Amino acid sequence: MESQIERKEEEIERLVEGLKNINTSDWEFSDSGYKPVYSTGKGLNRAVVEEISEIKKEPDWMRRFRLKALEVFLSKPMPSWGPDLSGIDWENTNYYNKPDERKSTNWEDVPDQIKDTFKKLGIPEMEQKYLAGSVAQYESEGVYHSLKKVWEDKGVVFMDLDSAVKNHPDLVKEYFCKAVPMTDNKFAALNGAVWSGGSFLYVPKGVHIDMPLQTYFRMNNESTGQFEHTIVVGDEGSGLHYIEGCTAPRWDKDSLHSAIVEIYAHKNSNVRYTSVQNWSKSVYNMPTKRAWVDENANMEWVGGSLGSKITMIYPSSYLRGPHASTSNLNISLAGPGTIKDTGAKAVHLAPYTTSKIIAKSISIDDGKAIYRGLLRMNKGAVESRSKVQCDALLINDQSQSFTFPHDEIYEPTATFSHEASVGKIGTEELTYLRSRGLSEDEASSMIVLGFLDDVMKEIPMEFAIEMNRLVKLEMGKLGSVG
Repeated sequence: MESQIERKEEEIERLVEGLKNINTSDWEFSDSGYKPVYSTGKGLNRAVVEEISEIKKEPDWMRRFRLKALEVFLSKPMPSWGPDLSGIDWENTNYYNKPDERKSTNWEDVPDQIKDTFKKLGIPEMEQKYLAGSVAQYESEGVYHSLKKVWEDKGVVFMDLDSAVKNHPDLVKEYFCKAVPMTDNKFAALNGAVWSGGSFLYVPKGVHIDMPLQTYFRMNNESTGQFEHTIVVGDEGSGLHYIEGCTAPRWDKDSLHSAIVEIYAHKNSNVRYTSVQNWSKSVYNMPTKRAWVDENANMEWVGGSLGSKITMIYPSSYLRGPHASTSNLNISLAGPGTIKDTGAKAVHLAPYTTSKIIAKSISIDDGKAIYRGLLRMNKGAVESRSKVQCDALLINDQSQSFTFPHDEIYEPTATFSHEASVGKIGTEELTYLRSRGLSEDEASSMIVLGFLDDVMKEIPMEFAIEMNRLVKLEMGKLGSVG
């Protein structure tokens, strides 16, 4: 018992040391001297969509796809079942900014100002130490991509999606907008019309990549949009871990992020997707993320939703083959003046499938955290199993948390459980930690990190550190807790 207490105290001391070095400019700095080499200007219409396709010198099938998606976008109403999105200024948003005339596979060839931005974010260092490959996107285009030769030689394809359309058109066409069709929702249709950048990752049969691959998205200007489209394919018997990170500076005028992520986990594959999104509080974050999971494949979602003004995100897995499985571990932090409407979806379409959803939310000051989930067991999903666990932590009396689960069980042999809890930071815990020499801010941060522990341990170390620091930063803004 004594050794357990000592280990816990040592753990607390290490975490406190990590929390002391905070630089608030790490997340919301802007590149004031940056000017795009080309921009379509404000507003969206058919001419803008055709202009984007022409600039990219796309094949005719993609141009026609974009124009059809624009029709769908204009015809679909705004979602009315979630947070108020009336603040999105469609007419004054810039839908395409081209940062440079070239794409590079050599870091030294990236323009200095863009290169300096990614250096501040630690991207080159992470690539050297932790990654099998990386893609860096600035505004609307990927400016850099690389893949270690050992994986290139095994047939792995990893580059921005624009480059993949040119270099691997048949492979892209096989997967593009299959899991997420343009008709899925208004924001998916918008992405279909104006998408730019993103990643294309294909791992061949039987290839297991033992290091993560990462894409980092940077949005710099105000009143702008970023509409990347990412496709990740784990072919039969393969294994991979794809990581995504996002940031943007704080502006007075709001911006829009509306991405699509499509993941295809083929038979016997193991795919993990980790996303840590730290948008500034002037960004509407509205992505659509979906995975098709085939026989005996495993799909893992690990997510941290930290910044943004309003976030609506619900990664989903369609378990299409027997013994397919998925897990979704998610952290959302609703800071002052923000709304996090997040959750997960699991659809069991085949026998002996399993799903696990663990969602942790923290509401600070007047922040509002919402869990919105869907669990569906179709008739014929024999002996399938699912567990959903939603835990919320309220920091102040003004903090809010809501849970809207939607569960449909049509298979009598299936097993399903749903647990939910809401708690507040207690005075006993604060008193104990303060007696060990911590300030009130540090003690509160420690309790929050403990609450997040079962998800934090699944996040790669470099992103866990970022999460650690952001929690400290948000807690420090309060001055006091209670």
